[in-house]
Amino acid sequence: MINLRELSKQYGERSPVVDRLNLRVEDGEFLVLAGPSGCGKTTTLSMINRLIEPSHGSIIVDGVDVRASDPVKLRRGIGFVFQEIGLFPHLTVGENAGIVLRLLRWQPKRIAERVDELLHLVRLPADQYRDALPAALSGGQRQRVGVARALAARPRIMLLDEPFGAIDPLTRDDLALDYRRIHDQLGLTTILVTHDMTEAMLLADRVALLRDGRLVQIGAPRELFSAPADDFVRAMVESPRRRARALAAVVGEPS
Repeated sequence: MINLRELSKQYGERSPVVDRLNLRVEDGEFLVLAGPSGCGKTTTLSMINRLIEPSHGSIIVDGVDVRASDPVKLRRGIGFVFQEIGLFPHLTVGENAGIVLRLLRWQPKRIAERVDELLHLVRLPADQYRDALPAALSGGQRQRVGVARALAARPRIMLLDEPFGAIDPLTRDDLALDYRRIHDQLGLTTILVTHDMTEAMLLADRVALLRDGRLVQIGAPRELFSAPADDFVRAMVESPRRRARALAAVVGEPS
């Protein structure tokens, strides 16, 4: 589905932000790109839909090099959700969710039907939320509208850049698990960027760990736990365990 070959991004004489990355994402897979800040996760994601152009290498989607595609058409066929949701404040929830469809010149009746379908999918009842303005929504609800908007034109690929990072923990967990349900229900291919290893381990089919722009290890969460490639990977995958042990120490054993 998505094949990154010797992909690099470098600005001037500085060290590459992404350095000869080779990565294949299978059809229907939920892949998480994880690693510390500045490791190249977001740059990699942005090169897939040509928000950033690579310095070297290629990105093949369904057998076609994305550089041979019109960037606007490419982006309309790939859903993108990011932390700063970017809803238009003067447009209603329904208008925000359907904006891509208007750009694609769908008929109004068809747009309205699709918007109601999308709002149901992200658990925002259309009769309650369709005509609301973004200012009336919570952060989690606005992010749900962002997911709906990204799904509007029925993309097969979804790119998510720290989409749950600015939301309170309870809402974040709920929304993350809801997105995983949507991914499975629609048969999507998803790449999610996060620095939260607990989130990565709970959501991913496979996790690709990056450091200094390079792929250090990729595998299913269980594989990374059982056979970390080096001390960096070991420290990254131990983070959720350390948090669990710390929480257990605070809470104490049940009596």
